[in-house]
Amino acid sequence: MNMKDFSLEGKIAWITGASYGIGFAIAEAYAAAGAKIVFNDINQELVDKGLKAYAEKGIPATGYVCDVTNEEAVTALVKQIEEEIGVIDILVNNAGIIRRIPMIEMSAAEFRKVIDVDLNAPFICAKAVIPSMIKKGHGKIINICSMMSELGRETVSAYAAAKGGLKMLTRNICSEYGEYNIQCNGIGPGYIATPQTAPLRERQADGSRHPFDQFIIAKTPAARWGNPEDLQGPAVFLASDASNFVNGHVLYVDGGILAYIGKQP
Repeated sequence: MNMKDFSLEGKIAWITGASYGIGFAIAEAYAAAGAKIVFNDINQELVDKGLKAYAEKGIPATGYVCDVTNEEAVTALVKQIEEEIGVIDILVNNAGIIRRIPMIEMSAAEFRKVIDVDLNAPFICAKAVIPSMIKKGHGKIINICSMMSELGRETVSAYAAAKGGLKMLTRNICSEYGEYNIQCNGIGPGYIATPQTAPLRERQADGSRHPFDQFIIAKTPAARWGNPEDLQGPAVFLASDASNFVNGHVLYVDGGILAYIGKQP
């Protein structure tokens, strides 16, 4: 085995929605492995927040404002990246949203919005980068899936539908473009400790765990929440030449939740 196969030296990586959180952690790992980092977010405020965070870490990064649900905007952005930086070697479809609303209370418009961001946008972004990857003779597309690609849960009908669809989009990109030396895989994070989930992990007034925190710990063989850093190794592997014969796969980084039925009462 050649450890250089895990290097991303000289690669250009575009991570969508990577101003903070999981996307930022993946970008940080890619930079450490030698990649040039490009990211986008929905508005200038978030892009500026991301640029500041990268600068504080000493990571050179280029940020753009782009709505990844807008096909014309994405096509223009990919052209701009190619002109200013170079052909994208690695695309990480990280941008996503969730709406926790009981299905019968959710409007069709709210459902469509989640599908648009979590499923249509990865399609749009992948479609935009694949032609140049074909010309270059190599490319990596990594879709940030979810345990909801496999499981259902209350109040997340749109999110589960989108992430289930994203799993199948991952397999179909593999099927259509594997012959061009393009690998498309997914990462399915478990419950990750981020600022967005912090309220669910706060200790209660009596010192006990939040009920949802108790639920996650009980369902996870690792007996803890994941950290964004837990996704970095898998993300580098799937972006590197070490995974050149891994295609159409979703790697679940969940502490074992999907393997576990739970403790007997």
